Amino acid sequence: MRCYLDSSVILRKVFHEVSPLKEWRDIQVGFASRLLRVECLRTIDRLHHVGKISDQEVARYLSDLHRLFTHMGWLPVTEEVLNRAEQPFATPVGSLDGIHLATALLWREKHRDEVLFATHDQQLGIAAQAHGCRVIGLSVA
Repeated sequence: MRCYLDSSVILRKVFHEVSPLKEWRDIQVGFASRLLRVECLRTIDRLHHVGKISDQEVARYLSDLHRLFTHMGWLPVTEEVLNRAEQPFATPVGSLDGIHLATALLWREKHRDEVLFATHDQQLGIAAQAHGCRVIGLSVA
């Protein structure tokens, strides 16, 4: 399956947190906004600077992250993406999530194909669903 990946899915996988994406092995093609790389790398750097992860953990997480990155497709943060992210969405989303959602929606328009959107972020998942995306990774409350 082809899937748009959000940083919450990637970081949960890299950090070996509980409840990783159960459909992970079914993803044949994963793609994301180039923004995801920034989010993931900043998260690791930030956790290291505040003493929540050791030098050894940084090295392991970066290695795992870069291994995942080599298997992903990257979509640029273009003027078109930013223009779409500036527009209203069906539900509230933050700035970075707006860029992710805009990227996925523009990809769908360009390829005229369904977007399977993977996220563990409840608010982003609901917004993606409200725009007609099939969402995986949300916890059932």
